[in-house]
Amino acid sequence: MFDHMSIGVKELARSGQFYDAALGALGYERATSFDNMLGYGAERAQFWVGQVAHPVPADRQSGLHFCFVAPTQAAVDRFYAAGLANGGEDNGPPGVRPEYGQFYYAAFLIDPDGYRLEAFFHRGE
Repeated sequence: MFDHMSIGVKELARSGQFYDAALGALGYERATSFDNMLGYGAERAQFWVGQVAHPVPADRQSGLHFCFVAPTQAAVDRFYAAGLANGGEDNGPPGVRPEYGQFYYAAFLIDPDGYRLEAFFHRGE
């Protein structure tokens, strides 16, 4: 359904360090950077991070979050560890989430600007 999405951040260098590490753990890379924008993806930039004057205020109760597909369960673990090591905050450690399904393995982070993130892997049946 979506071709791409973008978020606004306060400090691009800080966010770049976080997203390089966390998304890199999932196999996504910084595909492009220009002006005040960074683009991440596997084959092309689909998730954009841009430094803006007025980022959307973080609201952990809003329900807004972004979920990234992980290629393996180990990649979910690496996403979580890399995110924590690079300025992220815990919002749920890696593990099976039976409330979403018996094969739903995920981890949850909050990025340096307060955005809620998830990495998900569907374990084989």
